[in-house]
Amino acid sequence: MIGSMDMGVRIGDLVMPNPVGVASGTFGYGQEYEPLVDADALGALYTKAVTPEPRRGNPAPRLVDTPAGMLNSIGLANPGLDAFIAEKLPGLRARRCSVVVNVAGKTEDDYLRVLERLEAEDGIDGYEINVSCPNVAHGGLAFGTDPAQVERLTRRLADARTRGGARRPIIVKLSPNVTDICVVAKAAEAGGADAVSCINTLVGMVIDVKAKRTTLAMGTGGLSGPAIRPVGVACVYKVSRAVSIPVIGLGGICDADDALQYLLAGAVAVQLGTAVFSRPEAPLEALEGIRAFMEKEGLSSVADIGALLL
Repeated sequence: MIGSMDMGVRIGDLVMPNPVGVASGTFGYGQEYEPLVDADALGALYTKAVTPEPRRGNPAPRLVDTPAGMLNSIGLANPGLDAFIAEKLPGLRARRCSVVVNVAGKTEDDYLRVLERLEAEDGIDGYEINVSCPNVAHGGLAFGTDPAQVERLTRRLADARTRGGARRPIIVKLSPNVTDICVVAKAAEAGGADAVSCINTLVGMVIDVKAKRTTLAMGTGGLSGPAIRPVGVACVYKVSRAVSIPVIGLGGICDADDALQYLLAGAVAVQLGTAVFSRPEAPLEALEGIRAFMEKEGLSSVADIGALLL
């Protein structure tokens, strides 16, 4: 609560303290940004992806600037499940913000293996299921473009939750690289997802004209940053009207106005990603801007923002 305003956001059994989070892959596991920003003031920290085995990621170069954005082809580089539990989770347990672990893999069983292991660990508030990464050779985007597979995987993961009391929510991260994102969102909901987050990056390519070759070693990568915000807002608008579960918006958010576009479109919460690389303070500035907007509009709850859209 801030004054008479309730900044909390409910996702399944989880209540996040406020609607602003940092997107997976842009904030590491929190420790990396400790000298730069108070992560505990966030609503949620979405961790870098966790896979069963360590991944070195794609070969370099795997980052390139684009007009109003960037392309990345990191390839889900991470230390693996065992190292995450031993080295990263202790620091995450001390966080006051919600901690949502991004889960990825090459096969359905990979996703299940990560979730089942993490169910035995404290310090985690939810799971974001990465079925939409466009820069890995196996898994990721392949899952996210097949509604039947999304529904089956989501159901397996939802059924695998074994902890007593409040269940950790399953949040399925959707790809915009599909014919109809609403079909995939409905599949996630049918499988038992507690929420969906949209959008992940768009597939893009940059070619070095002088060298006559693609700039990224893998050829294509995921486009993020302000250039994709209109796509993300449109997807949230459509998805929030197609499903009854909460929608978390992300894609090109740099400030409070950007975040409010998503909230007005129907999102209940937002994530900032690319903006954090150049301005680590951007998420907390966006949160303050949302609070000021609510105060100006006389709103008592974040959920009330979406009702304002004419």
